[in-house]
Formats: sequence, C-alpha cells, structure tokens
Amino acid sequence: MKKVVKFGGSSLASAEQFKKVGAIIRADGTRRYVVPSAPGKRFSEDTKVTDLLYACYRAADRGKFEAVLSEIKSRYQEIIDGLELTLSLEEDFRIIEENFQKQIGEEYAASRGEYLNGKVMAAYLGYEFVDPAEMIRFDGNGQFDAEITELLVQKRLNGVDTAVVPGFYGAKENGEIKTFSRGGSDVTGSILAGALDVELYENWTDVSGVMVTDPRIIQNPKVIDTITYRELRELSYMGATVLHEDAIFPVRKAGIPINIKNTNAPDDPGTMIVEDTCKKPPYTITGIAGKRGFCSLFIEKSMMNAEIGFGRKVLQILEEQGISFEHIPSGIDTMTVFIHQDEFTEKEQQVISGIHRAVKPDYMELESDLALIAVVGRGMRSNRGTAARIFAALAHANVNVKMIDQGSSELNVIVGVQDDDFEPAIRAIYDIFVETQL
Repeated sequence: MKKVVKFGGSSLASAEQFKKVGAIIRADGTRRYVVPSAPGKRFSEDTKVTDLLYACYRAADRGKFEAVLSEIKSRYQEIIDGLELTLSLEEDFRIIEENFQKQIGEEYAASRGEYLNGKVMAAYLGYEFVDPAEMIRFDGNGQFDAEITELLVQKRLNGVDTAVVPGFYGAKENGEIKTFSRGGSDVTGSILAGALDVELYENWTDVSGVMVTDPRIIQNPKVIDTITYRELRELSYMGATVLHEDAIFPVRKAGIPINIKNTNAPDDPGTMIVEDTCKKPPYTITGIAGKRGFCSLFIEKSMMNAEIGFGRKVLQILEEQGISFEHIPSGIDTMTVFIHQDEFTEKEQQVISGIHRAVKPDYMELESDLALIAVVGRGMRSNRGTAARIFAALAHANVNVKMIDQGSSELNVIVGVQDDDFEPAIRAIYDIFVETQL
C-alpha cells in the first residue's frame, strides 16, 4: 500500500510543527510520497513565507531587498536549527538572490517557499528530494498539461520508494516556473496520487476535516465524516476552503479517496472524500457554503419566451465585455443574471446599452450587494420537503430570498439573499438541519 501525504503551511510553520509531521509520517510506512507547502504563520500576526517572498521579489526591483531576504533566511534557519540538521541552504539562497535581481518572474519567487521547505523536509526524513519542475508540466500558454505530467511523474518516480515533492508549482517545457493558484499544493498532491495510483491521498491541515459550514459564522460546526467528490466540488465552488477545488479532478479520475486530517490531532478520523458511498449522512444536508459580492441584472420583456435566441443575445453582450455569469433564474417574461459585482461595475453602462440594442427589453433593473448560499447534500434526494425547510428557516430569521435555483441532480439548492442577511441565513439553515434536525 502507498499513500501520498500533503502538509499545509500551518503544519510546517516551525520546527515543532515539523516534528509533529515527522512523527505522523514515520508512524505509517505507507506514507511514502510527501508534498510540503511553504511555512505558514506561526502565530496570528505572523507573515507567511510566500508573502515574504513576494515582498522580497518586488523590493529586489528597487535594489533594496536584503532585509526581507534576511528574514526569510532566518525563518528556514530557525527550523533547521530546531530539527538539529546540518543542512545548508546558502547555495540555494545565492541562486534565488541572483534570480530575484534578474526579475525572472513572480511565480518563480512564490515557488521558492515550497522548494526550500521541500529541501528541509527531505533532509529531516531522509527521503529523496524531487523538484516538481522536472515533472509537473504546463504548456506554452500556462495551462496545466495533465497527460504529459502523468507520464513524467511515473517515469521520474519509478523505483523511488520515498520522496519529497514540493507543492504549488511546476514548469513549462522551457524551464520557466509556473505556479497553481493559492492553495495549489493540494493540487500537486492530487496529481501525484492519481499518476502513481496510490490507495489514499492524505491531506493534512490544521482542522479535523471538512466542516458543515464556516467556523467563522458558526462556532464549532460539526465535521463531515464522509463526503462525495460532487458534494465537495459544489461546496468548494461556493467558498469552502479546506481543499483547493481543482484538487478533486486527478484523484476522482482514478477513484482514489482523499482523507482530510489534522496535524495537531492526528488520531481524529477527519473527513473521507470519496467517489460515492452507501453511508447514510447524519443530516439531510452535507454542508452549507456561500459567497458575497454579487449583483443581479433583471430583464423584462413581453413574450420573451417566444423570442428565439433571447438568452444567447444577452449572454453574448456579457461575453463581449469579458464578464462571466453565475446563475440565470428565469420566468416567462423575465430573466435575471447574477454576476460578480467587481467584474460588472466598471462595464455596467456598456452592458446595459448593449442589451438595449440586442434585445430591446421593456424594463431593466440592477440590484447590488447580494450573496449566494449553497445548501448541498446527497441526503436531499431521499428526503421530502428539504427546500420547504430551508425557506421556513429563512422566513423565521426574517431573511428575504432574492433568488432560488435547484439543479436537476437534487444535490444542491442555491438561494440569493442581501449581503447583510448572509450570516443570519447560514445560521438559520444550520440550526434547522443540524442543531434541531427538523
């Protein structure tokens, strides 16, 4: 049996945290491929190493980066000394300093946090260090190339029993470093797990699994014991942040489960993320997630339903302005488009005039400062009245619903509310399904 294990920045922020990680890895001989993030915050006012690297790179353009670089060096030396290693990173920092002065790219700068932490982790564990730039490939346009990457991973790690592979980055064919978006170490771990066909991908963080909802809104929310890829995808898209949303695809393709675990509480079972399961969820819903910062564009026109191409013409105006849409609830004579407000604001007048020219609406209206909340759960399919309970809970909390959208899969219900009602709405839904279980 083989496992890929990924550790987040908070799990590797200090020598003490490194020791916890080392104990976890050594406790299970199947944890053979380790993906580290860059050191995170040691305390709430601390700065993540990745942010220090960005600041250092930008300061290098002005020729004044020694102070920030010295701070980065001391962060790693503190870990090395705490682990009592003889490792020296002087040559690595010399190369980094030269490349920062040459301004070879911010993505290179950001990647060095994981690169250096990988060097430390490999020395601490006695594992082979493998630079992901050798095998995680991006094409000339910066798009991840899954097919080539899978072949390169299998070739490079063939016969390598244990390895440390830094997360977050890879390279184009010409060697230029390319990063995933923030949280991309999750994706690296998933890529390795899928390519190596391991039995399990363990993702270690600072929480004991995926929570039913945001702990900043609900104090100590319940932990989800089992969730499907589809459910997690819906929650991730709507703002749940335990796992990078793109980390699902490589393991889903191979049917490999993901176990979200807590470095600081390694005996907690965490959350299992699976393709599908016969396990009955403890609640009708699996999770609640949401996003703020939307606006709506309401369009009314008599006999809209009989006008072929009406919706396409409206969306084409948005496309021409480079604006994506989120949801489109509609009626016989009405259509509402939900859009990210920050994308829309600067181009709102061009969109309005474009729609007038394209479809000649009878009436249009904009509404700003909206939020979308997704209520997700495989248990919703077999329980009648789920939507009714959601709206009863919102009515009881005096929350006005601006939009309702339910997919044909019956896996989720999305409601739109005023931004001020965002947190009260989540509390009301959590209370009725989890606390009182009505």
